[in-house]
This record gives sequence, structure tokens and C-alpha cells, in this order.
Amino acid sequence: MAGRIEDYALIGDMQTAALVCRDGTVDWLCLPRFDSHAVFAGLLGTEEHGFWRLGPAHAADAAPPTAVRRRYRGDSLILESEWDTSRGTVRVTDFMPPRDGAPQLIRIVEGVTGRVPMRSALRMRFSYGRVVPWVHKHEGRTVAVAGPDSVWFDTECETYGKALTTYSDFTVAPGDRIAFTISWEPSHKQPPALPEPEASLEATEEFWREWVDQCTYHGPYREAVVRSLITLKALTYGPTGGIVAAPTTSLPEEIGGVRNWDYRYTWLRDAAITLSSLLRTGYREEARAWREWLLRAVAGDPENLQIMYGIAGERELGEAELDWLPGYENSGPVRVGNGAAHQLQLDVYGEVTEALHLAHMTGLARNDYASLLQLKLIRYLEDHWDEPDEGIWEVRGPRRHFVHSKVMAWVAVDRTIKLIESGDADGPLEKWRELRDDIHRDVCEKGYDKERNTFTQSYGSKELDASLLLIPQMGFLPPDDKRVIGTIEAIQRELSTSDGFILRYPTSGEDAGVDGLEGDEGAFLACSFWMADDLAMIGRVDEARKLFEKLLALRNDLGLLAEEWDPVLQRQVGNFPQAFSHVPLIDTALRLTASGAYGG
Repeated sequence: MAGRIEDYALIGDMQTAALVCRDGTVDWLCLPRFDSHAVFAGLLGTEEHGFWRLGPAHAADAAPPTAVRRRYRGDSLILESEWDTSRGTVRVTDFMPPRDGAPQLIRIVEGVTGRVPMRSALRMRFSYGRVVPWVHKHEGRTVAVAGPDSVWFDTECETYGKALTTYSDFTVAPGDRIAFTISWEPSHKQPPALPEPEASLEATEEFWREWVDQCTYHGPYREAVVRSLITLKALTYGPTGGIVAAPTTSLPEEIGGVRNWDYRYTWLRDAAITLSSLLRTGYREEARAWREWLLRAVAGDPENLQIMYGIAGERELGEAELDWLPGYENSGPVRVGNGAAHQLQLDVYGEVTEALHLAHMTGLARNDYASLLQLKLIRYLEDHWDEPDEGIWEVRGPRRHFVHSKVMAWVAVDRTIKLIESGDADGPLEKWRELRDDIHRDVCEKGYDKERNTFTQSYGSKELDASLLLIPQMGFLPPDDKRVIGTIEAIQRELSTSDGFILRYPTSGEDAGVDGLEGDEGAFLACSFWMADDLAMIGRVDEARKLFEKLLALRNDLGLLAEEWDPVLQRQVGNFPQAFSHVPLIDTALRLTASGAYGG
């Protein structure tokens, strides 16, 4: 059985990523890309669907021991796990070197004290656990082959096969260092080069040290901010600059529920806000690469902007269910692809335009096509901003006039007007100023409940929505506006859990059904960070700081966050780690630091 979501660590090479459990098991790895088929899919099934466990030997009928300590080596993505056993102490270092050739996952076992019996158990299953590969020896190396894929296993230890699993049994003493590596290569090509684990470890550590040194944030929450930045970098697909929302699929928003989605794609919204956080902390190269990805992805058809694309800009992300996988803790179905790709979500025009505006304001080198794209997006909004859509939360119920979507349409027009006013683009300035005013007036008249003094989820509804917290952050209304304060306080009353975290919108009771799905979900962590931001903006900075630090306490021991928090089970739920949780963590830390609202 897979571990709790927060029991996992992330390692990756900026092209794919693996999740490593506390017991030394790699339960999730897709090769060679984030969105490729999984080689280890035990996370969404059982050990029969692929895993790689490396840790102290244990009895066959006993659960594998868990590491008593684990940490990332400094500010890096190099994981160190340590076990204290009756025979001594052992350390395993797991990492994926930034790719220069074949993708590799390297695991180095190091004896610390005593003599510790160890075991490596490697069960490769291709096509998300469905295909058992042909495993054989080739010139002294172990290789698993099935269809287009081959995975090569290299170690100095003796190996043997049993029950369709490759084992290594060995003992480590102080000073011993024994490496294990898997490398992926297309099966029709020559074998990948022999790995050089120690040299790769040194190069990986140097890569992360140099990357983190670019960070311009040195405030009181630096540890949390840097770990979040590293996580966002790990979710960036290096060859194209596309940013995945998470490296996993179908980790449930409710244990046992059906809200299970594939997040291994680039949502324009998630990527745009990620870009904003990177820019504000000194990472201009990532911002430039994402802008180039955006221009390629949208090229030729900006009027039909999709809400998400593949990591190389692919448009077709057809959704399917993998019925041979039972799902994480039997939370089915397991989905790959995402049917929401062709939804109409008008807010993405605002997020993309805001990201391009921030890139322009922070001095990123001008790109004429980026400005042209921005103008084309506004021309589309001229004709479509007043249509109903599926909204930020990708509801699978009927389209509505979501207030957040209209607000973000206003943002798109507002930022484009600023671009024209700066002299860096040409456009019908007066016409678009009128459009901006029209959208603003429409929202304030139709999306605001005067009796309750709050904006609502959609025109004519009584429901609330945590996305309304973005109204002051986007500059749609000033923080001291009574309608903003009323909305914040209404969301606190009606969408807050018992421990003070924020739900996206009602999913039970009289207001259920807006998203067209059965079941419930946990508190949405991004929304909870938005609440902390808003509280700081309206002067309730001490309350904001306390909420922010409660949110920091939800991170696992390695500083990672999933999409949501289950307030009943008191555990993380949803895909992991989630960019949409780590981005607002960074943003709130920057806001609180600027306001001086921190303890110590």
C-alpha cells in the first residue's frame, strides 16, 4: 500500500520526477517525460504495478522500516534518508541529475555505523503497471525492454531475479558507498552510457547551489520560499519552458472519491502565476523560457486559447481511465489526459496578460510577438467577455457568468491599456478604456449582493467562491473598499473550515452541484494563502501572519504541499507537490515581509 501523500519526497531532473516514500520506495516515475507512461505506478495501485524499494533488509511478512530522518541536502533536490537499525545506521541518497543524455535516477547507499544488511527490490512495469517487460542481461548490465522503452539497471552488487523482480542483497559498513542507477533509453537505440554516480552527485549539487544563489528574497521566510522555488523549478520542463501543475495524476481530492485528475500538463493559469513568483524572486531566465513556450503554444490560433497544453505545447490531451489501476487508497478512477483542456475559461486571458505585463514591467527583453498576442487576446475578449464559461475551477456542470472570470477579463484589458500607455504597443485606447469601464460596471452591478455586502460566485447566485479573494490583489477594487472587506469576511464565515482554512466553494448542502461532480473535497491551500494575503492588505496583519504560519505547518517534513488539506483526516490530499500551492506561499511570504508582519 502506498504511503500517505505527505510521506513522499520529490526528486527530479526538470524533465520528469519521482516520488520517494519514507520507507525508501520509489512509487511513481514516468519516463522520459512528466506526461509519459509510468514505469513505477505503485502509488496508484499495488506493488504489482511497479516500485523500487531500497532500504534495510526486513522479514518478508513485516512492513519495510521507515527512515527515522530525511532531508534535502542544503538547498537542493538531493534527498538523504537515514535509518537507525539494531545493526547500525545507513544513509540512502536519491537524486536525478539535470539531464545531459539519458534520464537517470541514482541511489547511493552509504554505511554510517555498524554493519547493516540491505536490499534493493526493483519491479519495473511499463504502461502504468500493465506491461511486464522482458528483463535480461546485456554485456553485464540488466535491461528491461517492452515496446519502445528500455530501462537499464546498473550496480556493482550481484543481482538475481525472483517473482518478476530484480533483487540485490548486500551489507554496508562505515565508509562503504554503493550506487544503483536506472537509465531510460528508446529500445531501438544503443545502450545509454555507463553512469558515473559520484560525479553526477557533485554536478547536481553544484547545479542547485548556483540556481538558488540567484534568489533575491532574503526575508524571514527564506527557507519556505526557497524550497517552494526549488519545487517550481523541478516542475518546469527544461527543453521547452512549460510548467506542469504537478508531476502526478489522480491523487484524490477526497480519499475514496472521484475527483481525481491528471495534472501533468501546463495550465496557462498555473504557469502564469508561477512565472510571476519566479520574476519577483529574481528568476528571469525561467520567465523568458515560459514566455517563449507560450508564444509557440498559442501561435497561429490565439483566438482559441486553450486553458492548458502539453509540456511541449501539444493541444490534444484526450482523457481516458486506466481501469487496471485501483487508484490511490482505492480512489478511482485513475485518469490520464484531461478533458477540461477545451473548456472556456475566460479568466486565463487575464492571467496570461498579467504575466506578460509583469515580465514587461520587470525589464524582460521586449518581444514584439508577445505584445501582438496580448492585443489579439483583447480583441477576442471584446466579443466574448460577457459570455458564461466554466470558470477557474473547471466545473463540469453548466456554464455560468462567474464573477472571477469577469474580473480577470477586466485585468486583461487593464494591463493592455497600460502597455499601450507606456508606448510599447498601439491600440484603440479610448475604445478599450470604455470596455474596461463596462466590465467593471457589469461586475459591480450583477456580481454583488448588496444585502449581504459580498460579491458572489456568479451572477444571480447566493454562493460564495474563494476566487473572489483575488479582487483586491488584481487591483479591481482597493483593499479598503467596503465591498472587498465584506467579501473577505463573508468567505471567512461561510467557506472556512473549523481550523481556519478556506474551501474553494460549497460542495455539500443546499449549494452542492455547481461543479457537476459527486463527493466533497478538502480545504484548498491556494485559497487559504489568498485569505492571508487579503487579511494583510486590509490591515489585519497579525491575523494574516498567524494564518500563514498555520499553513506553513501543513507542509510535510521536507517543505512540500499537495493541492488540498483534509480537515477531518488531518492529511494532505490532491496531486503532489502542487505548483498552485507553492506559488501563493511565495507571494504571501513576500507580502508579509514587505509589511513587517512576521514574528521574531
